[in-house]
Amino acid sequence: MAESAVSASHGGALTESLTFPQCLLAHARMRPEAPAMREKYLGIWQTTTWSALSTLVLQMAAGLAARGLKRGDHIALIGDNRPRLYASMIAAQCLGAIPVPMYQDAVAAEMVYVFRDASIRIAVVEDQEQTDKVLEIREQCPQLSDIIYDDDRGLRNYQQSGIESIDALLEAGALYEQAHPGKVRQAIDEGGFHDDCAMFYTSGTTGNPKGVVHTHASLILPSRTVSQQEGLGPQDEVLAYLPMAWIGQNIFSYAQWLINGFTINMPESQETVMIDM
Repeated sequence: MAESAVSASHGGALTESLTFPQCLLAHARMRPEAPAMREKYLGIWQTTTWSALSTLVLQMAAGLAARGLKRGDHIALIGDNRPRLYASMIAAQCLGAIPVPMYQDAVAAEMVYVFRDASIRIAVVEDQEQTDKVLEIREQCPQLSDIIYDDDRGLRNYQQSGIESIDALLEAGALYEQAHPGKVRQAIDEGGFHDDCAMFYTSGTTGNPKGVVHTHASLILPSRTVSQQEGLGPQDEVLAYLPMAWIGQNIFSYAQWLINGFTINMPESQETVMIDM
């Protein structure tokens, strides 16, 4: 990373026209042992460094590539703010795929339109609740090939095809990297600042929800401006408690995070937000 890529006047924020995966690799290279994220689990904060996050994302991207995800494909993300859901968003962007975060409290019937409209290929979900919702609508979504879950509680005996844990995906990623060394990093290098990187659906108050596609640039540029106004930098701590499906959350707790390299903190649950803060 060239020195010109970092702004000393704004706390070390990345200033080059980098994609989100390129930002991640830059932080992992410049400050590998700094905390990238924390998650409160059973009352204890668990820390992931930038180096560990980079390793996780690269292996997850390789696993998604092994499952056939490619540039331009759409992948749904459903759940609360969790480290491996954030990692899956960056992993999809590594391949040039387009994450579609969805509201975790939506009922299954509400998800059908988005799955069909966006031609969702893969769904990465938090837990059994979200897995069951996607299974309920699976037959109505012919493009959907894989459901990948994070928390395996209640899911270990599920025998349906096309369902696997993130741990299994990571194992597939390790095998893919052995067979195709450097393929994921090549895809990251080929990514451009003005490439599509995410799709967010409107509420659908006056009709069907509409998918709004954003590029890395359209999320990073306003995030950079606000970061400079607020003086954000790697020394800061931010609590991510708003839904991943909301564009504001992706400005405050995703784009600004990857630009500035601060630590993102994920509460144990929505009920403990004020305590965790």
